[in-house]
Amino acid sequence: MADGTIKQVNPFSGTEVWTVPGRGSRPFSVPAVHPAPLSEDDFHYRCAFCDGRELDTPPEKARILPSGGILRGVPIEEYEQSVPSFRRVPNLFEIVSYDYWRENYGFEMDEETRQRMESYLADPAGREHVLKTIRTKRAAAKLGDAPEDKLLEQAAGFFAGGHDVIIAARHFINGATDDSQLASSGTLSPEEHALFTAFTADAIRDLYERNRYADYVVAFQNWLAAAGASFDHLHKQVVAIDDRGMASHREVELQRRYPNMYNEWAVDYAAKQNLVIAENDHAVLLAGFGHRYPTLEIFSKAKTCEPWLHTKAELTGVSDLIHAAHAAVGADVPCNEEWHHRPADVELPQPWRVMIKLRISTLAGFEGGTKIYINTISPWDLRDRVVAKLYTARDERRVAKGIRIATECLLPRNSLRYIETLTRSPA
Repeated sequence: MADGTIKQVNPFSGTEVWTVPGRGSRPFSVPAVHPAPLSEDDFHYRCAFCDGRELDTPPEKARILPSGGILRGVPIEEYEQSVPSFRRVPNLFEIVSYDYWRENYGFEMDEETRQRMESYLADPAGREHVLKTIRTKRAAAKLGDAPEDKLLEQAAGFFAGGHDVIIAARHFINGATDDSQLASSGTLSPEEHALFTAFTADAIRDLYERNRYADYVVAFQNWLAAAGASFDHLHKQVVAIDDRGMASHREVELQRRYPNMYNEWAVDYAAKQNLVIAENDHAVLLAGFGHRYPTLEIFSKAKTCEPWLHTKAELTGVSDLIHAAHAAVGADVPCNEEWHHRPADVELPQPWRVMIKLRISTLAGFEGGTKIYINTISPWDLRDRVVAKLYTARDERRVAKGIRIATECLLPRNSLRYIETLTRSPA
């Protein structure tokens, strides 16, 4: 508009967003005012996700080692025999519970999972761990104690449930001196973040394979309390659900009419508007438009739509740009990371893409009354801020090699190669 107001509409969701002049100069981050010094115990016992409190979470489903090897169903007596980079454990308070699947669909755990549960409970230490976890959950719900046999009837959800947490090893960065120096996605090394990404993709695959009733597996990351995180310890979540949601249904219908829409309306359009921030051989990072919050978008260029079917190079390429985006934004900015992949029952080629939404504003009455959202920073201002930080991060070797920034990007038309799968049979 003539006064500098920028009006945006997201072509996929229809969300309308205005950016008003004068509001975009506010800083992203709000640094801690009174950081407290750390003791040695804080590095291992600060919260229930820390490595010194492994028995404060439900029984571990899997762990990934620095080498990239994944150990599944580690017995309790072997917890201390390896040092994981990330652990996958059931969420103590599921969004969709094991009972939901059992009572609504007749879901039963597979034989491998049943054997793992029985072995874990046969070990006195494992049995005590499970009982302690069940009592903790019941206490939070203000439920009293019960006989052990009744308590153990509730154990199945800790082994065959569909809501898991991927937990990072560190709560604070190495060498931290106060509690403001949190270990975030952007403070990991590119190699560590690639393990985080690969392990999350593997967890999605595993939930699909173990629950035939799951229509979709949601993957997301809430960073800091303002973005919905219960702990400021880095973690992702994966949740199996039985409905992919109305937004997905609308997107599929839209794609049937406009099969090239991800190229035309996202990557190609962003390139024309100079909103491309960075790319590598396998992915592209954009400043998004038409989002309720300032949003960075990462699109995979792979022909394969599912992240767990990507090659290692393709998966690492996407991970490197997610990591670079977080490194540029900074650890003291609350944000949500959302993964979007082709649902299991969709035959159209939809790219794996990741949205990083910066929770730097609060929705209020204006948005609720009009469904027009006020975004405090325009896509172009977001691009400028992130590009500047990325150049610095690359110079300091804090992000992966091979990332091309801003004008270095090549981006030919229709750069999302997955569009070629339109002529192929669905996987």
